Amino acid sequence: MHAHISKALLSDAAAINQLVNAAYRGEGSRQGWTTEADLLDGTRIDEATVKELIHRPDTTILKYTDSDQLLGCVELRQEKDKLYLGMLSVAPHTQSKGIGKKLLKAGEDQAKELGINTMIMTVISVRSELIAWYIRHGYILTGERKPFIVPDTRWGIPKQTLEFVVLEKHLT
Repeated sequence: MHAHISKALLSDAAAINQLVNAAYRGEGSRQGWTTEADLLDGTRIDEATVKELIHRPDTTILKYTDSDQLLGCVELRQEKDKLYLGMLSVAPHTQSKGIGKKLLKAGEDQAKELGINTMIMTVISVRSELIAWYIRHGYILTGERKPFIVPDTRWGIPKQTLEFVVLEKHLT
């Protein structure tokens, strides 16, 4: 097995799109513990949006591959003096094997390389297991909440009222 983390390229967009949707939505996502299938219908992202993210100068998508198989990814976006971490995704059949933890650390390492001392993220407030996972990895709830706005029904139709909580980690 040859696993490594590298920057995603445009040629990775289709595979990243499939991975993210497999991790978060639909019946297949229920194999893992990061599913949002009970909270939202629809897709999490599409290939065109992944390409847009890869093109953005303030955004990097890191990918975790093992033997040329894409098993995880994370979006990192510079927002002033903070690095936003989002779309942390691990293939459902490989969850709980440390891939998410490695991607989280890679994101924090990138922040340090950029001279950024604060990581920030939003998580749907009812995702208590996921919030607890981030807290175990040094993130704290800031007390800030943000509305869960779906600008386009392609990105999911909430099955209940949802909102985000904001988590933050200060890097040393």
